[in-house]
Amino acid sequence: MKKTLLAVAVAAALPAAAFAQVTLYGVADIAVVKATGSDAEMQASGAGNNGNSRLGVKGTEDLGGGLKVSFNYEMKMNAETGNTQDCVSKVDPITGAVATSCQTFERAAWLQLEGGFGSLRMGRSLSPSFYAVAAWELTGTANYSVVYNTFGAAGGSTRNSSEFAYTTPNFSGFSATLGYIMDGDTNGNNKFDANLIYANGPMVVSLGYNRQDSDVESGWVLGGKYDFGMVAVAASVVDQGENDGGVKGFSLGAGAKLGPVSLVVDVARVTTDGYKSTNYLLEGKYPLSKRTFVYGAVRRMDLADVTTTSFGIRHNF
Repeated sequence: MKKTLLAVAVAAALPAAAFAQVTLYGVADIAVVKATGSDAEMQASGAGNNGNSRLGVKGTEDLGGGLKVSFNYEMKMNAETGNTQDCVSKVDPITGAVATSCQTFERAAWLQLEGGFGSLRMGRSLSPSFYAVAAWELTGTANYSVVYNTFGAAGGSTRNSSEFAYTTPNFSGFSATLGYIMDGDTNGNNKFDANLIYANGPMVVSLGYNRQDSDVESGWVLGGKYDFGMVAVAASVVDQGENDGGVKGFSLGAGAKLGPVSLVVDVARVTTDGYKSTNYLLEGKYPLSKRTFVYGAVRRMDLADVTTTSFGIRHNF
């Protein structure tokens, strides 16, 4: 009885923030990968994995009145080597000096306010252009995705740092995100990154757009998916503008469920003069539990003349 009263007294004395919902999560993904011209190797955060191994922490606090604040910090946690950091270089726009820094939380580092108005996210996060592709891409934008390895996020970044990203509430399946990065964070070239997504029932359609103020780097992607139940089909058209060599093209794919087995066949066609090529992917997954699955994938990148074969296991925790 005394212990119970003491626990109640201590809980009452703690600030409300102490009871914010905080979650530790991560992914352990290890595969054996064989690429043309290379020996077989183990990968845990490579192009042959379903996803990068990672460790993250996220939390949410209810501020009352329908307003919430949340955060997310996520790092690479290479299950093969134990490495956790990526190093990047940035040019000072005033002095021209190059500073190199190592990012512990390379995958995510953001703070977000959300309520009836939608949400405002500030910091480093997956880009709106990436979310536009992820909305319909059949492999869940796996590391070996032939669509993403051919076109990326339509010339945009997978992740943006120093970004203000506003996402609207959902209106009958429609939502939109507008991301903006200021001049001081982009060496004088502010950046816009946006998407418009419709997801309702079996249908998903999205448009992604990004543009650098220098009028050089811009691109767009329009894609969609329809799930018939046992079979889902997806397609997209992409124009990277002048970024990444101005690649244009389209993708077409299908996914099927055969009992517990999931299969995906994806084709990405580059139609740009001088770069014309056809890349393809065959993926299979088998669940061992709700959070663990084994997978196999064969990806062919035509222009590079490289075929990659992967066999791995992924555990989400």
